[in-house]
Amino acid sequence: MIGLIAALGAWSWIILGVVLLAVEIVAPGSFILWLGIAALVTGVLAFVFELAWQTQLIAYSLLAVLAVAGWWFYFGGRRPRGPEPVLHRRSEMYVGRVYTLDQPIVGGSGRIHIEDTVWRVTGSDLPAGAKVRVAAADGAVLQVEEA
Repeated sequence: MIGLIAALGAWSWIILGVVLLAVEIVAPGSFILWLGIAALVTGVLAFVFELAWQTQLIAYSLLAVLAVAGWWFYFGGRRPRGPEPVLHRRSEMYVGRVYTLDQPIVGGSGRIHIEDTVWRVTGSDLPAGAKVRVAAADGAVLQVEEA
């Protein structure tokens, strides 16, 4: 295998870089992109400086680590600022709102109708018709308190 890599020389790095970039297109994630770019740069360096295969391997290793670390430090901390999305946590958007109980809370558990959904609620015992404020959400269960 090493004989093949040594025989191909710089072309092996160019081929590896193109293959890694193709993999990035099929399975995007931005990580393999940097490994492919490091392989392409190693191939160019091998063409220009006629490096031994051991030096090419060391150059690729260093370039790959630097590329991935640079990407991680530069883009890793950049996340969108603002309120957390509640698309998949619908119950959390009801926290802080006041609703009227359709059914009483008995034994710490009851039900409330909000918009088009019936939610299970927990809290102190209250009669039907009482005003409650949603204090917290735990999955599909709303924790309520008297408003």
